[in-house]
Amino acid sequence: MAISMTPAAADRVRSFLANRGEGLGLRLGLRTSGCSGMAYVIEFVDELNDDDELYNIEGVNIIIDAKSFIYLQGIELDFVKEGLNEGFQFNNPNAKGECGCGESFTV
Repeated sequence: MAISMTPAAADRVRSFLANRGEGLGLRLGLRTSGCSGMAYVIEFVDELNDDDELYNIEGVNIIIDAKSFIYLQGIELDFVKEGLNEGFQFNNPNAKGECGCGESFTV
């Protein structure tokens, strides 16, 4: 499959969706931002758009629009805890570089 998710990330997304109480799944997308050009977007999805593709990964619905999919093919979504910090980590084989703060990347 072109998109993958670690068990830790799947558990975290399931927890978010359960706490929210509703929703179709989680959108993984991109927006223009930062000094390197693109930034990841994660948001809840209640309804699909016409250009959305739905993937069930590790029992979690991940929704990706066609425009973002080109840059997200092969990505692995992980959830990492390091000391007091925790968050999603994007392991994207398409990223050729990222800015110093890690907020944006380029392909």
